[in-house]
Amino acid sequence: MSAIHTSQLAFFAAHAPFDRMEMAHLLWMTERLKLGYYAQNEVIVSPEQGAVERFLVIKQGVVQGEQSVAHASDTDTWLELAEGECFPLGALLAHRPVASIYRAVKDTFCYELPLADFNELLGMSAPFRDFCTRRIANLLEHSKQVIQAQYTQSSSEQQSLTSPLSAIIRRAPVTCAPDTTVREVLARMHELRVGSMIAIDDQGRPQGILTLPDVLERIALPQINLDQPVIGIMTTQLTFLPPQALAYEAALTMAKQGFRHVLVVDNERLVGLVSEKDLFALQRVGLRQIGSAIRHANKVDEFRQSAADIRRMAHNMMAQGVAAEQLTQFISTFNDLLTSRVVELEYADSGIAALSDRLCWIALGSEGRFEQTLSTDQDNALIFRVPDGMTADGVREVMLPVARRINETLALCGFPLCRGNVMASNPQWCLSLEEWKRTFSNWISNGTPVALLHASIFFDFRAVFGTGALAEELRLWLVRVATENSRFLHQMAQNAMSIRPPLGVVRDFVVGKEHTLDLKLNGITPFVDAARIFSLAAGVTQTSTIQRLRVSAAKLKIHPAEVEAWIDAFLFIQVLRMRHHDEGQEQGLSDEALNNLIDPEALHELDRRILKEAFRQARKLQARLALEYHL
Repeated sequence: MSAIHTSQLAFFAAHAPFDRMEMAHLLWMTERLKLGYYAQNEVIVSPEQGAVERFLVIKQGVVQGEQSVAHASDTDTWLELAEGECFPLGALLAHRPVASIYRAVKDTFCYELPLADFNELLGMSAPFRDFCTRRIANLLEHSKQVIQAQYTQSSSEQQSLTSPLSAIIRRAPVTCAPDTTVREVLARMHELRVGSMIAIDDQGRPQGILTLPDVLERIALPQINLDQPVIGIMTTQLTFLPPQALAYEAALTMAKQGFRHVLVVDNERLVGLVSEKDLFALQRVGLRQIGSAIRHANKVDEFRQSAADIRRMAHNMMAQGVAAEQLTQFISTFNDLLTSRVVELEYADSGIAALSDRLCWIALGSEGRFEQTLSTDQDNALIFRVPDGMTADGVREVMLPVARRINETLALCGFPLCRGNVMASNPQWCLSLEEWKRTFSNWISNGTPVALLHASIFFDFRAVFGTGALAEELRLWLVRVATENSRFLHQMAQNAMSIRPPLGVVRDFVVGKEHTLDLKLNGITPFVDAARIFSLAAGVTQTSTIQRLRVSAAKLKIHPAEVEAWIDAFLFIQVLRMRHHDEGQEQGLSDEALNNLIDPEALHELDRRILKEAFRQARKLQARLALEYHL
């Protein structure tokens, strides 16, 4: 092998996807490469050159993509590429000209592969093909493996919560007819050593379930007649999931409702039973136990213990490679449970039973979007319906002291009080349904900076405890009114464009104080803001960023592949945030001391590269927003 080839192989071994290609395919590629030189400011590829004829990998130098013929500037540069990065993949795969100008920022050398050889390599090398067609998803998968290795050496041996339930089912469920006697059912459960029995009808449809705890509560203690039909003592309010549902969905169901089993039903027929033992034997995460402890908690110390358990659960899940979308759902769901229990107890202690069916405690911000990480303060509010004979002020007078005690208890559990006082104990955010409509209507009509700031927080609301119909009515009203106000949506889009992803014009990232990036403000916020605007424009009622993007995109005719790239980028930044928070907690930092500031130079090289790609996707999303609203 020549010295030139040896040098090239050493270069490619340091960069994805070449580091994962077979040596034979890598040698085949290097033999066909040419080296191109481009002087500072020279155009490398442009739309005027027609369909792209070569695949380029930067050996040395920096390349910028521009959306106009002008030289690169803060406003028209949408990407920056450095050593080891390749381009222009989209145009190559689509056999079209590039949409932007690629220009050398300084003297730059690029390895170049002719189009015919590029296409042949796609068919030859699976890692290369996967990278080119799923660029950010491929990088994320690579990063995920690195993360798992950093957290635990045994993670590959642990069962995945992203497995479908069909893969979790261990054996066929034990069943009986509804009219089987209790005596016969107990004898069979003892004989087979099973902890549950499911009654099914002639078509295999589940009718009821009996579990071991039921034996004590419904049979032994009441000393019932054992010769009666078992269906009479079974639980008949059943929860079903389909075989293709993922294990984490079953885990959430068990945690929220306190079940030990979930029935798996396909076309109404029972096909399996998944127990908590099936789900968590290898997970070392007692999700139902945490949920049960929260539901039975009565004291602040018990709530604080549960909050600590939630954080440990999150750490374990990160070690197991649970995806960011599922992990933030788990954290938000358990935080919901804890909040609900605190609210429930305070309502009971405060003697407001006459009002309780007219109240709805709502979550705002990241909790409202199911996107809480380990570092989060309180964002909440109250919606109420005014009873006959009372006024809104009268209800507030009763509820504000109650809300204050709830906020203070949650603060003791590790959810700091909101610095901006966006909490239910603030009279501004303890409002009747009609007052909320007037408040939202005023923001939409005025479109002032303060109104736009409030919209970015309050429009992500969802019900946590109480009469959810109040939140649902407000949501449907908001979507209708906002969708009809194009001026307000345009103002929201203008406001969203003011927060730009921190990509540098000269090199890598734009860093702030102490050479750090704010992953929340400059990383997450562009995705969240754009998704909120798209959802309002499309009349979508979902509150999570991912669901907003997916559902809105279908209505706004945005290509699914484009949306999935945005979502992958958003989730990667979420992963970085959670790792950063987790590391802070491991170092003993308090909840108040956790932040979203990271030094990009401290990141793993692969993570730094993916973060750049994620910020590029944020710029592409903002470019789409600008296109939609002519900004």
